[in-house]
Amino acid sequence: MPLGERTGDKSESRYCGVEIDFSDDMPRVLDFNLYSAGFDFVLAPLMDPSYRPSLVQKDSFGSGALPFAGSDLVLSPSQWSSHVVGKISSWIDLDSEDETIRIDSETTLKQEIAWASHLSLQACLLPTPKGTSCANYARCVNQILQGLNNMQLWLRIPLVKPDDDSMDAKAVTSGDSWETWNSFRLLCEHNSQLSVALDIMSTLPSANSIGRWFGESVRAAIVNTDCFLTNSRGNPSLCKRHQRLITGFFNHSIQIIISGKSVHPKASLDANASQDSIVADSQRHPLRPYLDYVGHLYQRMDPLPEQERFELGYRDFLQSPLQPLMDNLEAQTYETFEKDAVKYIQYQRAVSKALLDRVSDEEATAKAVVLMVVGAGRGPLVRASLQAAEETGRKLRVYAVEKNPNAVVTLHALIKLEGWEDTVTIVSSDMRHWNAPEKADVLVSELLGSFGDNELSPECLDGAQRFLKEDGISIPSSYTSFLQPVTASKLYNDVKAHKDLVHFETAYVVKIHNVARLAPCQSVFSFTHPKKSDKESNQRYKKLQFIIPNDTGSAMVHGFAGYFDATLYKDVHLGIEPSTATPNMFSWFAIFFPLRTPICVNPGSTLEVHFWRCCGSTKVWYEWCVASPSPSPIHNSNGRSYWVGL
Repeated sequence: MPLGERTGDKSESRYCGVEIDFSDDMPRVLDFNLYSAGFDFVLAPLMDPSYRPSLVQKDSFGSGALPFAGSDLVLSPSQWSSHVVGKISSWIDLDSEDETIRIDSETTLKQEIAWASHLSLQACLLPTPKGTSCANYARCVNQILQGLNNMQLWLRIPLVKPDDDSMDAKAVTSGDSWETWNSFRLLCEHNSQLSVALDIMSTLPSANSIGRWFGESVRAAIVNTDCFLTNSRGNPSLCKRHQRLITGFFNHSIQIIISGKSVHPKASLDANASQDSIVADSQRHPLRPYLDYVGHLYQRMDPLPEQERFELGYRDFLQSPLQPLMDNLEAQTYETFEKDAVKYIQYQRAVSKALLDRVSDEEATAKAVVLMVVGAGRGPLVRASLQAAEETGRKLRVYAVEKNPNAVVTLHALIKLEGWEDTVTIVSSDMRHWNAPEKADVLVSELLGSFGDNELSPECLDGAQRFLKEDGISIPSSYTSFLQPVTASKLYNDVKAHKDLVHFETAYVVKIHNVARLAPCQSVFSFTHPKKSDKESNQRYKKLQFIIPNDTGSAMVHGFAGYFDATLYKDVHLGIEPSTATPNMFSWFAIFFPLRTPICVNPGSTLEVHFWRCCGSTKVWYEWCVASPSPSPIHNSNGRSYWVGL
């Protein structure tokens, strides 16, 4: 297998297929394309392309047996399933003005899908819609999808370059193939078994236009041999833009399929080669040099970093956010967060700077800083603070405040093990209800959520602020949430699968991977600690206006990705907002706010979004909606579906 595997990579993109013509000798097809040439699967027509149902009575097909590519017995069930992707007859046109063609097309489509299901194929490729209207085609496919078991249907869509790269909202977008896909999938109600196979052409649209597809359900990229250039040795190669595109497909588990005739007949033939090797080369698969080149691109990719390998299983997996006040975290959750060395290095840096500002060198031996870790968990911030004190030569008196009685047991064992009894006092209490024996110089917490304030850091630190000195330092000192609109077809379909309102009005923590970010992030809510006034509310409201770049083309907004950036102290920051994210930190994934009905946006248009942070006596919740280009319902009104308990 020329592509093979990268370390930690088990994705489908390591398999490469080849598109072939119709053959009724499938064993020979597999032998030539897989076992001899090294391809992993074939994209093969299932039915003789000359077949038309309306002609059955007039020709040799009148026997009653349809002209399929051999009996199901010619291959084993595992061979059909693993090595064949069915290719539905490309002539079909279900929206043809000619009634005979239309009826023949519908009959043939259903016959071929039924045969593919009988063979237990994993996927079938549907031909590209022929005209501007595809309503009847989509209707027939939607009917089929209702009764389909596990098979995927891939709609073939050309990645065409729009007529005008500087498209604006008034531009004609008929050259934008995304419009065809969007129309088709809307007619099929975003069915999760309907995906895309992109036809890659020799010219490519803008980077923003291509970027949209990484948020769509693209399963394969069909690369025509016409895309390939010729290198100095006469072998096929790709230009830099195509190379980056193919690498992007690899990273998003999109399989490559080589298609077309060889346009490099002399590839790999050495002028000084022996006659025997020339004969052997002449018997090689004509598309093998293209497979070798794709394998070369795959193998030269950088191996996945350790953090990415750790996060592979979490990619695009929706998780409910933590409820740190209502629920006591489990040992496994603590252990995961404690492995994030980068986070605690940043905290140690912040505490070190605070200690140096709090105590001069002259006072270092005499004056002790009172430091309170509120929400101490199993002690990583206690350890980071004590290491900061050792690093700066400052004396500390530490209070470790923790409400989870199970974590308190671990804290006591840690203090005893490390010999910190004279330095650290453990307080088993909710920070909001504890009466501190003295006021703190420094208050340290790690109450931040993926959206900054979504784990109730503002409410917790407001409650703890009363035992911070007037000139005391809070670490973190401030944090801001950020939001951006995204195309996220998989996330939307996963939420939709629950078939209820509640899941569409819930925010999820998710390692976002297969998404298209449609506009730069914008800041939403900011909080500063200590709070200047007790009368300042933690309720917030923000109106945001995102402009879709002109060269993106139209796009679908499935929801919003949320992030945060925090200032721990002075210039020490921590965050996951993509443009400023702290490298190699994995404690936080993004948060995802879905839309009940995805919204289509045009190039150059403005997406107006409204976000609220609402506070009640027992809960805090978010509400959100889109106002333009088309209004959405206000999601999660009064916290009816999703809230964080106080």
